[in-house]
Amino acid sequence: MRGLKKKRRIQIIVLAFAALAISTALIGYAMRDGINFFRSPSQVVEAPPGEAEVFRIGGLVEEGSLIRGQGKTIRFSVTDGAASVPVTFTGVLPDLFGENQGMVGTGRLVNGTFEATEILAKHDEDYMPKEVVDALKEQGVYEAPNGS
Repeated sequence: MRGLKKKRRIQIIVLAFAALAISTALIGYAMRDGINFFRSPSQVVEAPPGEAEVFRIGGLVEEGSLIRGQGKTIRFSVTDGAASVPVTFTGVLPDLFGENQGMVGTGRLVNGTFEATEILAKHDEDYMPKEVVDALKEQGVYEAPNGS
C-alpha cells in the first residue's frame, strides 16, 4: 500500500511539472510578437536591426523635417541630437504631434527608413516617454521642463 501512495505522489509531481513547463512555453510563444525593444536614433544608425524586426524608436521630431504628402502618408525625421532616422507613417497622427516634440513609433527599418505602424506623441507640456528622456540624456541634449 505504501509503495502505491509513493508512486501516485511521484506521478502527480511529474504531471504538475510537465503542466507548468507546457504553460510557460505557451505563454512565451504567445508573447513573442508583443515584445518590442526600444532604440534611440543613434542606436539604429550604429547597429541597424533586420528588416523583419519590429521595434520602437523614440526621440524628438526634427525641426523642418515634417512633410505631409498626398493622402495620409507623412514623412519626418526623429533625432536624439546625435543622429537622425527618416520615418514614414501612413495614417492619422496624434493631435499633439509636431516638430521638436517627443514621440515614440513602432515599426520596422526598411532600406534605412523607419516605416511606422503606430505613432505616440506626448500628451501635455511636461510629459515625454521615459525611454526618450533616457536616450536624450545619454546624448547630453535633454532639457528638463520648467518646474521639475
